[in-house]
Amino acid sequence: MTAVTAVTGTTATAAEDRPAVAVVSGGTRGIGLAFSRRLVKLGYRVSALYRSDEDGARAAVRELGPGLNAVRVDLSDGDSVVGVANALLAEHGPPAVLVNNAGTNADRPFLQMSHDDWRRVVDTNLSGVFYLTRALAPAMVAAGTDSTIVNVGATTGIRPRRDGANYCASKAGLLQLTKCLALELAPRIRVNCLIPGNTETEELVERFDLNDPDARRAMLDEVPQRRIADPEEIANALEFLVGPNSAYMTGQKLVVDGGQFMW
Repeated sequence: MTAVTAVTGTTATAAEDRPAVAVVSGGTRGIGLAFSRRLVKLGYRVSALYRSDEDGARAAVRELGPGLNAVRVDLSDGDSVVGVANALLAEHGPPAVLVNNAGTNADRPFLQMSHDDWRRVVDTNLSGVFYLTRALAPAMVAAGTDSTIVNVGATTGIRPRRDGANYCASKAGLLQLTKCLALELAPRIRVNCLIPGNTETEELVERFDLNDPDARRAMLDEVPQRRIADPEEIANALEFLVGPNSAYMTGQKLVVDGGQFMW
């Protein structure tokens, strides 16, 4: 079993004194950090999972303080995920909110894509969601209170792109997994898929060379609103999905992309 590596944390108190718990995978950088920030603001005690960026995890904890606990785990390793999930349940109790946000990519033309390229992406983006949800959902159901799972998809799960067969397939699979979970975990747990469009993160800027004005202009030409989203705008959608205003919504996809994929 992989032990929980908390960058910082507080001593567990009696269950009745604990704030509501949230778990966010990939929760210490980019859109995931915006999710963690928003959930802390809403009063949740957040366990943010990360794979390798120790500096980013420490920075997230410094920013968000005792409301955030950063935990290192490789989501593609099912046994490690179970170990970490059991430790989290023992320390904090079942989460009221689970956000499956972690993802990775290994872009290659299909004919050059290796078995490892395929496995690494699918094992994290799709199998990792299965592992983490399967490890936490029984306790969430047994808690006897309504809870919410938000799977974070991608627009490429709707419309394909070149050099990303592994990534596109994993995100398309996530859409169907969302529907299956919504059917099987109802009525106690609602499950929806949040699909961000192009969002201003370090990863997006580096991946698509958006410091180049021509590259940025070409991306904006595909977006009717002619801008890239701020991560906090995606967090607005998350707040809606975990809040009471979406109480009759499950098994759905919510696309927040400035109209890019309306067709």
